[in-house]
Amino acid sequence: MLLLILSLASFLISLLIIALIEQCFRQKLLDIPNERSSHTQPTPRGGGLGFIIAFAITSTIAAAIGAPHGPYPFLWLVLTPLTIIGMLDDHQSVPAAIRYLVQLCVAGIAIVYFGSFPQPWLNSFGIAGKMTAITLTTIGITAMINFYNFMDGLDGLVAGCSAVQLGFLALYLNQPILWLLVAVLLGFLWWNWSPAKIFMGDVGSTFLGATVAIALLNNSNTAKAWSTLAITLPLVGDAIYTLCRRLIRRENIFKAHRSHLYQRLWQSGWSHAEVSSIYIGANLLSAVSIGFFRAIGAWLSLIGVIVAIILGEIYLQCDFSRR
Repeated sequence: MLLLILSLASFLISLLIIALIEQCFRQKLLDIPNERSSHTQPTPRGGGLGFIIAFAITSTIAAAIGAPHGPYPFLWLVLTPLTIIGMLDDHQSVPAAIRYLVQLCVAGIAIVYFGSFPQPWLNSFGIAGKMTAITLTTIGITAMINFYNFMDGLDGLVAGCSAVQLGFLALYLNQPILWLLVAVLLGFLWWNWSPAKIFMGDVGSTFLGATVAIALLNNSNTAKAWSTLAITLPLVGDAIYTLCRRLIRRENIFKAHRSHLYQRLWQSGWSHAEVSSIYIGANLLSAVSIGFFRAIGAWLSLIGVIVAIILGEIYLQCDFSRR
């Protein structure tokens, strides 16, 4: 009951704070449409700060009154630097090297507290195996942070998928504090669903990527840890596929673009709401599959995402031929 009350409070606080931020940033922090944009109207960004503040308020209350809250101090020790650098980047572009340095520091803090992601096959290699596990975990955390940022290009896409993912992780990994974040995301979606009145900005997308990564790390069961990775596939799968596709085409992967599968579907005539709903639906299917079938469900999710990407490419190629 207490968690339900806190979740309802999280939703309402998020709704209110984001409304205030939207009013404040309406003229000061606008995302102006350009050739890479998926929107046509100037729209305030930085709305992610609203749901972060709402989550900070209710998670602090949860910790103060003894509600189940998990590793509260360490969670914010990891997330605060990302929030600061994300907000700065939304106001004025921060060099990529500085952003990645902050992400590396954040990954380091998370690994110090939670340990590296379970990779038991490396245990027999001693120190070299441990260092390899730490290196791979660091790459994984920073990749997750950036992938969620890359995927934040359509109204409601990352917020909706993240809400499903975090709700699943709250149940599957018994991390009830995540329900408060789900609630603040639902409050944000009120403003961010198509047509969006405000965008989350880098401050929101990097925060969500890091939170999902931390939730995945906060689990000592190897089988569960690997099966839960599959819940990220509808978002991360698109990002990885696009990265590989651009490498094969010998494109500059550090140059801004709009060739993600979700962006190309939108360009083909799909609406923001249609594309976002497809991705959110895929996340729901993954959650159900993993929840019921565990490791087999994770493999089914992986196969499903691969098939979906192939079908998406076929559709886009056919659509291009018709034109």
